[in-house]
Amino acid sequence: MWRTVGLAGLIWFAATACGHTQQDEGDARRGQAFAQRVCAQCHAVRWSQIGSRNPDAPTFPVIAEVPGMTAMALTVALQSSHNAMPDLVLEPRERRDVIAYILSLRRANRR
Repeated sequence: MWRTVGLAGLIWFAATACGHTQQDEGDARRGQAFAQRVCAQCHAVRWSQIGSRNPDAPTFPVIAEVPGMTAMALTVALQSSHNAMPDLVLEPRERRDVIAYILSLRRANRR
């Protein structure tokens, strides 16, 4: 019985993690606008910025280049509390948009 439950959970996780639709993808332009309004209070959100206002806040380009950084990892990070980060509750669309923007900052995407 536990195998069946475990297998069902694994299938559900794989389907939800891998079953992205166009609706699940964010809009990087909206994400950039949101980041400039909200996140830029602490983070450097553009490539042209050298460092963040808050020295403990990594720049968005640095976050984008973290090995293994994925939309899923950013989703988890944005839904988890951080000691140095205020509890910011993003709407699902805002979260998807900011994630799309951060991932667009990867060097590979800038060529």
